[in-house]
Amino acid sequence: MSNEWNLLETNYSVVKDISYEVAVLPVGAIEPHGLHLPYGCDTLHSRIIAKRVCGRAWDRGAKVVMLPGLPYGVDTNQMEFPLAMNVHQSTLNTIVGDLIDSLEKHRIPKLVILNGHGGNEFKSFLREIYGETEVFVSLVNWWQMALDHRKSIFVAKGDHADELETSVALALFGELVEMKNASDGTIHQTNIEAINEGWAQITRPWHLATNDSTMGDPRAATAEKGEAYLKIIEERLTDYLVQLAAEPMSEHFPYP
Repeated sequence: MSNEWNLLETNYSVVKDISYEVAVLPVGAIEPHGLHLPYGCDTLHSRIIAKRVCGRAWDRGAKVVMLPGLPYGVDTNQMEFPLAMNVHQSTLNTIVGDLIDSLEKHRIPKLVILNGHGGNEFKSFLREIYGETEVFVSLVNWWQMALDHRKSIFVAKGDHADELETSVALALFGELVEMKNASDGTIHQTNIEAINEGWAQITRPWHLATNDSTMGDPRAATAEKGEAYLKIIEERLTDYLVQLAAEPMSEHFPYP
């Protein structure tokens, strides 16, 4: 069977004989992504990337299992847009915590949270559960994995439904992208210098900070740029899963 690593599609006759080392949990969101990308963009990104890298890691001998993903995320600051679907971070933390308990019960020692939504902030959760579970938990925000190559691939700055995110969408699910509707992604500044400079931080109200939830001009996006960025992400993430699966657990893990 070719889908031993995909829990959603495999069955007990397969799973009962495998000692998985690493679980991968894709997490996304349901929210508007400008006028040109689907509401499920963050969920689709994380799920498809997880599927690609788990399959590649399995083919390299890593005992990984992709868990069914969580489609909802933290969207309190997008609720002025219709059908943005919010789940509070505390709710997400509870769900992920319960899943970690399940992994511990089933003796799967490592979890990678593959996050596709900037509004999901799991770092404090990792601190809270440290020492409370035997499962080693790490967090990967996929869009940040190749930022050292961003300037060589993309021309426009931005951080939502922008050239980067749109290019990856074109590469992964281009049939759902409507580039004819893409706007210029104008970002509105506040009246306060410290906030605009970034050292005073706020939660951005997206209906005030943007025209249509797009931050950054996506109109130079292409599937080719998306594939170039994805190639780096998939190579790095596959290597990480392979190394993580091979490294034996100890009381000092992941240190010597």
